[in-house]
Amino acid sequence: MVPGDAGSVTAASGLLPAALLASGFIVYAINPLAASRYRDRYSVSRAKSDAGDAFVLANILRTDRSAHRPVPSDSELVRAVRVLARAQQEAVWNRQQEQNKLRSLLREYYPSALQTFADVAAPVAREVLLIAPTPAHAARLRRSSLTAALTRAGRQRGIPAEVERIWAGLRSEQLRQPPMVEDAMGEQALAYLRSLSTAAENTDRLETAMAARFDSHPDAALITSLPGLGPVLGARILGELGDDRSRFADAKSVKAFAGTAPVTRASGTKRVVSMRIVRNKRLGQAGYLWTFSLLRQSPGARAHYDRRREHGDSHAAALRNLSNRYMGILFHCLQQRAAYDELKAFPPTGQHRAA
Repeated sequence: MVPGDAGSVTAASGLLPAALLASGFIVYAINPLAASRYRDRYSVSRAKSDAGDAFVLANILRTDRSAHRPVPSDSELVRAVRVLARAQQEAVWNRQQEQNKLRSLLREYYPSALQTFADVAAPVAREVLLIAPTPAHAARLRRSSLTAALTRAGRQRGIPAEVERIWAGLRSEQLRQPPMVEDAMGEQALAYLRSLSTAAENTDRLETAMAARFDSHPDAALITSLPGLGPVLGARILGELGDDRSRFADAKSVKAFAGTAPVTRASGTKRVVSMRIVRNKRLGQAGYLWTFSLLRQSPGARAHYDRRREHGDSHAAALRNLSNRYMGILFHCLQQRAAYDELKAFPPTGQHRAA
């Protein structure tokens, strides 16, 4: 029995839980908050010890085993997909952080660079800024050096016109910091550029490895049959859901796990229906990003969103409702081993539910 977050699929990621699962043991993940509440059943003094916790954890399964779920028996392949998907997502976040730091610094001493490059994380922008990290360097920049930088960045077409645009943009009039301060900021920008290049390379490598693992999974074809799901979002969703079909009893369980289904709190005459807070946040975010692609690629999804908006839902609530519907559709496709069918998901009669 392993203490951990009952809503997370990472409880078996450690060496000891993984070894127990590999040996055939059934491992349960117990939420630390739940363990703390169970502890109060045996003592009100707030005393805590390892022996006492072991006694409490053992009695949890002895008396309330039906209220707790064992760690899913996911395949080795899907666990690898989960590791790579989460690593790739964190690499994307890291790349964005490095990009934001660079943009913030350039705004302080090199505004022409921001005007010239809409995306400072793009390969062309990084290569050019490495050879012209300050306005002083840009003033001495030769067109031949720019041509070489664009070639290193992989640019193949329209190089002369792009060279002229960048050359004129970096040399445009702008306010300047004192020379020594400008030079120091240029060194700082070079450090950010090196970090940004590393983060971008890590993101690309992890995405390639993740896509390769995802494509080799039997569920990949079913997942990508749904509109808006490609290798990246598909791998994230597969990694969080896993491939243990006994894990979720029905579509409602998947929706609750993703946080797309609302939660009802009722006490006396008061009844409140609100957004679910306790959820798998990574799966919920993947579903949220998925809805934006659905609005463009699925006529039925777009019509569903428009109906929810007409009924008074906010933009976020309508997206969450759409994500909730498609989580159920995805569960059905995986359970029935059936590819997505737009006509079945949204019958042309117009009689399907709006919720």
